[in-house]
Amino acid sequence: MEALTLTTPALLFSAISLIMLAYTNRFLAYAAVIRNLHDKYLESKDKNLLAQIKNLRLRLNLTRYMQIFGITSLLLCVLTMFLIYVQQQVSAVWTFGVALLLLILSLALLIREIQISIRALSLHLNDIEEHLTKGGKFWKS
Repeated sequence: MEALTLTTPALLFSAISLIMLAYTNRFLAYAAVIRNLHDKYLESKDKNLLAQIKNLRLRLNLTRYMQIFGITSLLLCVLTMFLIYVQQQVSAVWTFGVALLLLILSLALLIREIQISIRALSLHLNDIEEHLTKGGKFWKS
């Protein structure tokens, strides 16, 4: 096995930074949807919004853990670089390994969150299709 150098954990900085930007954008999108849903509920007091609220709560929690694991991975990459700097190679290798595992976990949660999002959007599309076919205005291409 080759020795771990400062370059290896440093390479993850840009990748993790981009991932965190994407996670933050997801979080901001959820915040906007939740605010709109809140306003919609205050207007109509519709109990049917409960399923959407549960779905958004789950997706929001997944996003929180995605961010926590991603940030922790970044912190461990920085710690790895410090350990390499102070010539603690064995500790650096183990720390970097944990950082990689946390990044994998963060990405796995992203896959799960995407699946939930797609299922929620599919329900909306089904509602639209059902409404259009009842009205006779839907055609398949």
